[in-house]
Order: sequence, then C-alpha cells, then structure tokens
Amino acid sequence: MFTQSLIQLFNRYRTLQTDRISALPIVILMPHSACNCKCVMCDIWKDNKNLKQLGPDDISGLLDSLKKFGTSQVVMSGGEALLNPNFFRLCSLLRQEKIKITLLSTGLLLKKNAEQLVATVHDIIVSVDGNAEIHDRVRNLPGAFQKMKEGISSIRKIRKDFPISGRTVIQSLNFRYWMDIIESAKEIGLNQISFLPADVSSHAFNREQGWAPDRQQEILLSKEDLIELQKIIQQLGEKFGPLFDNRFIAESPEKIQKIHDYYAAFYGLNPFPYKKCNAPWVSTVVEADGTVRPCFFHEGFGNIHQDSLATILNSDRAVHFRKSLDMDRNPVCRKCVCYLNLSPRARVADEP
Repeated sequence: MFTQSLIQLFNRYRTLQTDRISALPIVILMPHSACNCKCVMCDIWKDNKNLKQLGPDDISGLLDSLKKFGTSQVVMSGGEALLNPNFFRLCSLLRQEKIKITLLSTGLLLKKNAEQLVATVHDIIVSVDGNAEIHDRVRNLPGAFQKMKEGISSIRKIRKDFPISGRTVIQSLNFRYWMDIIESAKEIGLNQISFLPADVSSHAFNREQGWAPDRQQEILLSKEDLIELQKIIQQLGEKFGPLFDNRFIAESPEKIQKIHDYYAAFYGLNPFPYKKCNAPWVSTVVEADGTVRPCFFHEGFGNIHQDSLATILNSDRAVHFRKSLDMDRNPVCRKCVCYLNLSPRARVADEP
C-alpha cells in the first residue's frame, strides 16, 4: 500500500513534468445529457430531446484506463446523472475498482433514490440558487427547492452524517439574496456551501455558438450592480465570520472577493482574477456522447467510442494541447469560473 502511494506520487509528478498522463486522480463523467431543470444560466435542458447517455459497456470500457492511471474519484455530473436508468449499475462498476463516487445533482430525484444513493455514492453536491422563491425562479421550476429539501431530509433519515454540500452560481438574479442562500443552506442541512460566478463566455453547457452580448447581460451583473455586490460581500464577512472559519462557507473571504472582480473584469475595471489551475493534467471530462475533454470548457480531443481513454489522453493532439496551454493568455482559461489545482501530494478521495 505504501509502495502504491509512492508510485502514484511519482506518476503525478511525471505527468506535470512531461505533459503525458501517467496519473489521473479525478475523472468527471456525464452519464446523461438531459436535465430536469431549466436554469436561466444554463442551456443543457434546451437539447433534452437529443438524448445521449453512457451505458454499462461504456464504463466497463473505461476501467482499464482508470486502473492504469490510478483514478480514485469519479464525479457524476450532467445534465442530471440520476436520469440515466443505469446510473446505479454504472456506480457499481466503478465501486468494484474502489473508486469514490461524487454526485452533482439538481436535488429533484434524491428522495426517490435516497436508499440507493446512501448505499452507492460517497457524497452529493446539490445546486442551491437562493431561498425557495429565488431558487425556483432561477431553476424555472415551481417546487424545486422543496423537492431538494425533502430529498436531503430523506437521506439524512437513513444516514445522518452522509456528506451533502451545496454549490451556488452567483449571478444577476440571486446576488442580492446571498445571505438568504447561506441561511437556506443551513436550513436544509448542508455540510458546506460554495460559490462561483456564472460562466457566460464559453461554449460549455450546450452553447455551440456561445452567448450573444444581450444574452450575457441577462446573467452578468451590471456595472452599477458591482457597488451593491461589494457591499454584500463586506456584509458576508461581518455576519458570517464563524462560517468562514469553520469552512461551512468553502471559500475564503479572499476567494469570495474574486467573484466581484470577475464581473468587474467584463467592464475593464480590473483584470480577470488570477487562477492557478492544472485540471487538464489531473482530470478529464467524458461527456454523455463519449467526447473526451481536458475540462468542461475546452474543445474535445477524442471519443471513447473510437479509442480508449488512455489512448485519447496521450494522443499527439492531447499532449500538444497541454504543452502549449498558456493559462495566463488563453481566452478560455482567463475567463474560467471553475478551476482545479491539485498538487501531486494532495490526497484525493480515500487513496491508500
């Protein structure tokens, strides 16, 4: 077991130094392309009629690559992963390889699947957009908050200490309710809540052409809103200091400030916040149609229906991408809202 850890450590360093994947701690899978919400800041649901999903054979085909790279955590993203009728079968295949499973969910199907979720996945992250009224408005779905709350309660009745956290996209429709979001997260029994700004510039989330300026402005804070946002961030620090200290609020006050700076950068008031990210070296995304991407936001460079994941990740195209990626200058990276920086020594999931 000790030798295994040393090998993984060596392989992680080698990946960063050579740009060839020798270790891949985290893999993000999108088991199902559709979503059961119609969120204002996301277009995934607009393509629900063109359903794509990963099946048991797809996951079985990934296992050799995951074992080769020592993958220890798989994040089930989407769309809504629980819409896949084979979701728990997919999880079973991964668990046989002792891989930790994290589910990202809208929360609408937690109650229905509570017993299987507690027995199958290791933790859950739900999307929280406000108090009940604002959450339902952002999700374009009446009763969405209540369903999520009931689902969390159902899981807690089965296992009180099951880890469930929340993630909030701060944008024009909910930034004024930031304090309510934190109170709501406490009310529904979350272990932690994290925050990030809205992505309005990439081709992710089913935006083949990207958003036009008028569509961006529906989600972006206005220049005038920034003054109010700064006051709210200051109030967060004053009111919720203990929640920053105990990490109920996942980000530090300094990182929360970067949400303001991100929106201010669209108006040329400051540069986009600096991000230290190594996601393409420590993780990958496999979409519901089999497309493999270095992260959510960059173009794909292969498909698991044509080649193995290991072959795709170390193809000439993929290696060249990593070697030539300058995150300080790349327009996608500069405006990224969701980044990952995992050091070789960082523990992932329940590694030996």
